[in-house]
Amino acid sequence: MSIKQTFQILTIISVIGMICWNITDYFGGMIIYLLQYWIVIIPIVILYLITLIGTITKLSKSGIKANKLIFGAHLIFIIFVLTTNLIESEIFKSKTVLSGTLKDDLFHYTLVFREDGTCENEVNGFLGFKDEYDGKYKMTGDTIIFIVKPYDNDFIPDTLLLDRKQNAIFLNKNKNGDFNTEKEWLNHFELKKNYR
Repeated sequence: MSIKQTFQILTIISVIGMICWNITDYFGGMIIYLLQYWIVIIPIVILYLITLIGTITKLSKSGIKANKLIFGAHLIFIIFVLTTNLIESEIFKSKTVLSGTLKDDLFHYTLVFREDGTCENEVNGFLGFKDEYDGKYKMTGDTIIFIVKPYDNDFIPDTLLLDRKQNAIFLNKNKNGDFNTEKEWLNHFELKKNYR
């Protein structure tokens, strides 16, 4: 096997490894996987950087035609990263009308309400953990009712109260069924965006 073929194989392996590691962002976060599988991921990242520098050097010396395979491999990774970032951006989503964040010791929960009745619960946690839950809601006055809940547990109830004066979205009700509108730890989302 020639040096050129070895470099091509290493480039393909490093690009596939980088794509796989980037995909882990959808399964809890890249940092968590880096901490768990550092013995595999760090060599892949180093190999990718080496092959990227080698590819740039080869392209500058002999052009794209002579290095189609390695150029194509790196181009695929760049297109993959750009595409995933574009899909996750706000460009293809409905306009945000309201958002708020609740912070506890280990997690930050950010509810994002959109103009088209969809919403997301973006969960960011300890050691780079992240997850997102999609849902649907309707607003009746200052009451927010989830039609499809943006979470998989009962931490956030299906009905919330928007209090614009206190810049908060309250979660908890008292014994009488009325919302507790006194700001306490873990009983409200602090508003970040309010476009209405």
